[in-house]
Amino acid sequence: MRALVLPSAGPDPLPPDVARAAVRGYQGGRRPLWFRPPGTREGRWVELPAFGWARFDRAAGGSDDADLLAAEGLHGRLDPTAHAAVADALVRVRPVVDAAVERAAGRAFGELPDDELSVLGEPGTVGAALRQVQREPHFPHLSAALHHRHPALVPHVDRVTRLQLLPHVEEGDSDLHAVVHRELRANEAAFAELSAESGLTPLRLHDVLVWLSGSLRLTHAVALGRRGAQ
Repeated sequence: MRALVLPSAGPDPLPPDVARAAVRGYQGGRRPLWFRPPGTREGRWVELPAFGWARFDRAAGGSDDADLLAAEGLHGRLDPTAHAAVADALVRVRPVVDAAVERAAGRAFGELPDDELSVLGEPGTVGAALRQVQREPHFPHLSAALHHRHPALVPHVDRVTRLQLLPHVEEGDSDLHAVVHRELRANEAAFAELSAESGLTPLRLHDVLVWLSGSLRLTHAVALGRRGAQ
């Protein structure tokens, strides 16, 4: 496995051992929490998942409610008004997402031709559909729910990864999703190997690594991954 060259994650390539450890840390890392049940004087230390893998990547899907619940497991609970707004948005964008899925014809995001993420190929491209979805309110939760439903095709973008991706948008890109597409294509073999080892799609792995870097959690995830491998 070669080093991953991900400009959106930082200026230096990610060595294979670092990328592997980071993913292991994301999937299996634990953190301590002092827990004291209400009404009791004594408490105890418990260990909880350090990241969102168990709450999001392993969560059941298949319906709007299940996908939105998984999104809340990743980004936090929504108040009733916001929850209803995201639920309505999932219904509203379904025709757009379904059309993108049909156009992809079973191909993963990284397998799409470049024109699908270029304004030169519009209208009707996957990139145009993703840009339309991104205009919806409460986008991090909506993006997470749609990625949970289509983990190989619909990128997940939140406030952290958005800031990481935007500076790398080039002229002619349909949106920041084109940056994800370029980096997946440039690291196709490495992501395929990492995907086979972790069970996560290349698209999800890209999101995890960029998010860990942008949220300053990469070092911690690598340390947890290396500790678990000992």
